[in-house]
Amino acid sequence: MHSEILQRLLEDRTAKRPVVLATRLSDGIQKLLYYSDTKGENALLHAANEALASDKGRIVAASDGEWFLNVFNPPLRLIIVGAVHIAQPFARIAALAGYDVTVIDPRTAFASEDRFPGIRLVTNWPDEAMAAEAPDTRTAVVTLTHDPKLDDPALHAALKSPCFYIGALGSKKTHASRMERLTAAGFDEAARARIHGPVGLSIGAKSPAEIAISIMAQITEKLRT
Repeated sequence: MHSEILQRLLEDRTAKRPVVLATRLSDGIQKLLYYSDTKGENALLHAANEALASDKGRIVAASDGEWFLNVFNPPLRLIIVGAVHIAQPFARIAALAGYDVTVIDPRTAFASEDRFPGIRLVTNWPDEAMAAEAPDTRTAVVTLTHDPKLDDPALHAALKSPCFYIGALGSKKTHASRMERLTAAGFDEAARARIHGPVGLSIGAKSPAEIAISIMAQITEKLRT
């Protein structure tokens, strides 16, 4: 590997940027490919986006030969807004699934080590916390508080980010009111459609743990399909 390529790859890993190391099989030429919304630009870039999305390397044929795509994805992250009862099993399940979990809630009586042992807690207000967290393409964001003062700023930040999943807890009536507020805030239909609400797959979940399972299942479905 050329020293310049190695240095850039190390920098990308440190900065948690998703990147693909592409190696041409015929002669060993290498280059780094990054996630792009211009997925139709060329076959190699399109394949790199697919590889990043699936988190799996592959061999692809391009106009200039066959390339091996080696995926270097940053860790999956889950940002939970609201240290409520559902957040407790949800955080544990997500951690078991391989996510770096952060719980945001300025209410320190809720966001406590006793209630969330081993989970990273942030007690800033969601607008400040989300700005610092900078959700990326490997981040899922879920709001659980039912309180617009907490949920809405987090949703605004999530919708302005490239995070792969956004979910919001609440009934259909609550979600309809949420959509009205987001419309008034200037978010168009395409942006609002990114929010899964009411959050979670429809599996008849009742208890906090069951609801957590339904949300985690929906996040997994979005990530893998």
